[in-house]
This record gives sequence, structure tokens and C-alpha cells, in this order.
Amino acid sequence: MSRALPKYNKRRVALIGGAAAVVLSGAVIAGSALAGETSKSNATSARTLADTGTIACPDVKSQLPTVPASAQAEVDRNLALLDTQIAEANKRLVDTVGQGGANFVQNAILGPLADKRKSTIDRIAISIGRTAEKPQGLDALAECALSTDGAAGTGDEAGAGDQAGTGEEAGAGEEATATPSATATDAAGDGAGEAGDTGDDATGVGTISCPDVASQLPAIPASAQAEVDRNLALLDTQIAEANKRLVDTVGQGGANFVQNAILGPLADKRIATVNRIATAIGRTAEKPQGLDSLAACTLNE
Repeated sequence: MSRALPKYNKRRVALIGGAAAVVLSGAVIAGSALAGETSKSNATSARTLADTGTIACPDVKSQLPTVPASAQAEVDRNLALLDTQIAEANKRLVDTVGQGGANFVQNAILGPLADKRKSTIDRIAISIGRTAEKPQGLDALAECALSTDGAAGTGDEAGAGDQAGTGEEAGAGEEATATPSATATDAAGDGAGEAGDTGDDATGVGTISCPDVASQLPAIPASAQAEVDRNLALLDTQIAEANKRLVDTVGQGGANFVQNAILGPLADKRIATVNRIATAIGRTAEKPQGLDSLAACTLNE
């Protein structure tokens, strides 16, 4: 009995060793396959980025005059926001590769990016102009281009991390690009979304409808009236531009094109504009709250 025991132990050791070898071989094969798959995935991502190119924008920071100490924090926040806008546009460039027609990138990515940059650059100029000479001509830096040489288009290095909010810090009625009419407040039916005469052109395309902002405002102090009027007029202009883009891009993109290329950027612009209205009122009266909820618009088909 005692002599049979060692043979039994030898057989058991041999069996266990064989099983371990099989498991180890399987692990090596699986690891190799996983590594190959990861490498393939990384190569695919690299090819995708190379094929789409990157967005290159003019450097704003290097074109600024001396920034007053009182404006430095606000300028840094908006410079950081310029970087964020470029990063978001580059992400959209990758996410929408293959979508739309020949003008997709211009209409859906570069155009909205230029609009955002213009507003942000205007806020920079205004913040400097409060205590020093306001810089002129910075709007020329808003336009970006698609670069296929791999150059990163991040030109606006700024105080990192401080992402600007959507423009509430601006107090910037002067930045509104719309030309206000004498009856801007009465005509500011931006909420209707049936902006002007584009409805006829947009037959079969639909029109964009946005919540009415003017009707939701409290009493406006006299000192803020002009700035509020300018921004209400700007809300109308933004809707008209979005409706025009809706017509110009009909048939482009996939199922989410209108949301990603038109309604999303429009909501971003409206948040910034609505926040400026709230800030203007809040300088001499109680600042209205919750106006951000009026920023999102919908497509009426």
C-alpha cells in the first residue's frame, strides 16, 4: 500500500502539470489576440484622425494688447473657452466623418464654430475696453479652416481649466451683431421662431421654434433697456440664421444632423445671449433666474 502511493502522486502531478500548461497556452493565445485587436483599433483611430484633418484657428492671445489687471480673469476664461470650442469642433469632425455632402464641414462645423468664436472674442474685447482702449479688428480671427497637415488648431492657449461659462460674465450688449430697431422690444418675438420670411422658403423643411424670452422678463431698468433690446434683437437674428441654414443644408447629414449642426449650436448662442440679458438687468435690479431654460429650440415640421 505504501509502495503504490508514490505512483499515484506522480500521476496526479503529471495531470495537474498538463492542465496548467493548457491554461497557460490559452492565456498566451488570448493575450496575443487582444493585443492585436487593440493595436488594430488604435491604428484605425489614428487613420480616422489623419483622414479627417484638424481644425486650425488664428491665435487670439498673441493679438491682444496689454490686458488690464481688472480684466485678466475674464480674458483668461474666454481664451480657455476658445480652446474648448476648437476641441469640441475637432471631436464633431471625427464623430461625423462620412456624413453630409461637400459643404457639410463648412455648414455644420466651421460655420457654427466661427459664430461661437466671434461672440467669445467680442467678450474679450469688451472686457478690456471697460478700463482701457477697446481692441479693434479681433473679429477677423473668428474664422477657422480645416487643416489636413496634422497641425493642431488650438492656437488660443489660455489659463487652462477655467472654462468660461456661456457668456454671463460679458455684460456685453455692445457685442450683439444685430442692428436693433426702434421697436426691438415689441418685435422681439424670438420665441415664436417663425423668423421673418424664411417660412415660405422652408416649405417641406420646417421652421425652428424657440421659447419667447421677452415675455418672461421682469421690469427692465432704464439703464439696461438698450442692452436688453440689442440682445433680444440678436435672438431674432440667431433664429433667422438657423432657419436659413435649415434650408441651405436640406438633405445633408444623417438622422441627427439638424440637432447636432443647427439646434445644438443655436441653443449655445441663445444661452450666451439670454445670460447677457440677465446680467444687464442684474446690474441695477434683481437678476432674473432660470432664463437658461428658454434656450433650447425645436423643429416644427
